[in-house]
Amino acid sequence: MKKMILIFVICALLLVSLAVWALRGKVAGNALELLETGVIFILVGFAFFLGLSRVRSHLRKEPSEDEMSKRVMTKTSSLAFYVSIYLWLFIMYISDRITLPTHSLIGAGIMGMALVFLFSWLYVKAAGMRNE
Repeated sequence: MKKMILIFVICALLLVSLAVWALRGKVAGNALELLETGVIFILVGFAFFLGLSRVRSHLRKEPSEDEMSKRVMTKTSSLAFYVSIYLWLFIMYISDRITLPTHSLIGAGIMGMALVFLFSWLYVKAAGMRNE
């Protein structure tokens, strides 16, 4: 039950901090900021979806994490790890050729890792657990 509440609290904190950044910060409204904001909304939506599925399981008196969901998460995390290594290698390769500051590249890499995890989860859910 505490994990379910924690997911919604983190989602709310992310949305509130994004709103404070937009209202108080110096928002230029360029394409990079819009892309970052869109990625944040996608990731918060994914976390909200996972939280809602856990709440539905709890209301149906089912365990929030059964064997199948644990196996899906394990498969997803291992696939995302291997793809993320290549993502960081690509970021290292292009870091000399672009003018973004280092902290922006690191932030983009972290958001890229989260997106890789999301797409890995979608792939494992769609393709299923093969050879298992």
